[in-house]
Amino acid sequence: MVQQLQPTTVDSDWLYPESDGKPLSDNTVQFRLITTIQGGIDALFADDPNIFVAGDLLWYPVEAVEGVLESQAPDVMVVFGRPKGDRRSYKQFLEEDIAPSVVFEILSKSNTSTEMQTKFNFYERHGVEEYYLYNPATNELKGWLKQNNQLIAIGKMEGWISPRLGCRFETAKGSLELYRPDGQRMETYVETSKRAQQEAKRAEQEAQERRDAIPRLLALGLSVEQVAAALNLSVEEVNQGF
Repeated sequence: MVQQLQPTTVDSDWLYPESDGKPLSDNTVQFRLITTIQGGIDALFADDPNIFVAGDLLWYPVEAVEGVLESQAPDVMVVFGRPKGDRRSYKQFLEEDIAPSVVFEILSKSNTSTEMQTKFNFYERHGVEEYYLYNPATNELKGWLKQNNQLIAIGKMEGWISPRLGCRFETAKGSLELYRPDGQRMETYVETSKRAQQEAKRAEQEAQERRDAIPRLLALGLSVEQVAAALNLSVEEVNQGF
């Protein structure tokens, strides 16, 4: 008697784990750079629903064959043509086979040359267009561009502008800095928070100065409508100010 085997289902979470068992970063410098780059690029493309930016997310380019699969978790990766949204991992074979276009790696002492060569080969083999590698300990930045299915080293990285991101790379101040196409430097979370607080405080001071000017202008004989126009306020705001 021939017994027909029933297909078995494999737990996708087991087959495609969402962690490689390694920490996001080994030190505060590496962590700050990763989060600044990831957050800065995500903010740069915030209005484009089809650019996905992730940090330390496992990327599976192809389906597992007989339980064998390959993956990498770039420190930062940028995928053009795929919608934003949370993912437990990036399974390229379920994402219209679109590979990340831009990848960043920030070195730490735990990274070995063998590990980094494996990453380079993986990125080259699976179609990454731009690969950037930065060593905070030496302030050394390297980059590669895809040409004829190979990643070719970029000659000069200082002042380099990414073809895909439009961002400029600088290391002259002792650390890697990325500048948006509008010239604004990508900031850390603390820098962004402080700037937002300063701008809010300045706006409130300006608003208070306009409110303080209302009685003086009215005393000069200006009408409520004229004061409103002069201070860029509504008539209601002028009426509330005295």
